[in-house]
Amino acid sequence: MTTHAKPRRGRRALIITGAVIAAAAVFSGGVALGAAQSGSAPAATAPTGSHTSAATATPTPTPLTATQQLLQDSGDPNACAVSFRGEGITEAPVVESAGARYAHLPIPAQDGRVFAGWYATPEAAATRDTASRINGADAVGCGPEREVTLHGAWTTAEDLAATGTRVPILMYHQFTDKPEGEEGWLRNNFYGVTDWQNDLAYIRDGGFYLPTWDELSAFIDGRLFLPPRSVIITDDDADSTWLNWAVPVVDQDQLLTTSFVITSARQDPTPSIWVQQRSHTHAMHEAGENGKGRMVNWSEADIAADLQTSAQILGATEVIAYPYGHYNDTAKAGVAAAGFEMAVTTEWGYVTVGSDKLALPRVRMNWGMTVDDLAGMIG
Repeated sequence: MTTHAKPRRGRRALIITGAVIAAAAVFSGGVALGAAQSGSAPAATAPTGSHTSAATATPTPTPLTATQQLLQDSGDPNACAVSFRGEGITEAPVVESAGARYAHLPIPAQDGRVFAGWYATPEAAATRDTASRINGADAVGCGPEREVTLHGAWTTAEDLAATGTRVPILMYHQFTDKPEGEEGWLRNNFYGVTDWQNDLAYIRDGGFYLPTWDELSAFIDGRLFLPPRSVIITDDDADSTWLNWAVPVVDQDQLLTTSFVITSARQDPTPSIWVQQRSHTHAMHEAGENGKGRMVNWSEADIAADLQTSAQILGATEVIAYPYGHYNDTAKAGVAAAGFEMAVTTEWGYVTVGSDKLALPRVRMNWGMTVDDLAGMIG
């Protein structure tokens, strides 16, 4: 019989417990109703064991990458962070300005190797595709993330020597639209505007590479490979015909050129992002006592002082052009003393590995020459 008594006691206990709970509920409801009727409410009590501070905890911010930090520090809305990749490449990211030309690309160095440039993709770097090679002749393109990655390539000194690249530095002066040309002893200095347009179109469409001056210097040292179809375009004097007729064509074709400026005569900013202004001296484009240019009449100290004035105006000390092509050992020493690395002459020829950096030859473009002549000289 005791086996049946346990269930009955259990049911009774459940009934009693239920009655107690019901009574408590009724009592609680009465209290709540009374509170409501009296216009007051019981204070809310936080559940036992709750953690109210968890909802207000501050999450740990994700650290910025090196490139993101560069962009933040620059404070420039047009800033673009450029990173470098490739075998043995350890160069730190740099900040460039979107829409401007690349201005801070490094030239890596490794023992026993020759750098072969920066490329848009790893595949282009592997094949050293000239059309995809990026340098200071190119404008910076930046996506929404404001970051770009360039890929480096390498070659050997043997390959550099076997390629046998010879770099022509083209030299133009004034320009004319007269079919018969200009009169006078400076006739050859003037170049036909139509011929200029044809020359630039040939270079633009011919797969030519336009080295920067720091690249040319590294090439001369044997540290940088330049493609066989490399060419540098220069103009002397920054004449009004250059500014009015030649620069618009440069702007249209977006080809890197160098204008050698006499800074005592012109101190204006560059007329185009595609024109880099470099020194044609400050006040040495004048005849000296012996009828030749001041560059071969003045002392080393006076030459250096003049060129330093020019450098301060232009903000560059890469290269100068000797006025009239006149130079001697004193002139070269003055150029070096002023902090310039290279100088161009009017002597005809090409720049090769090992060329004298303070006496670089050029390819002069005279009145009557056409794009066919240009093609014969630069390939």
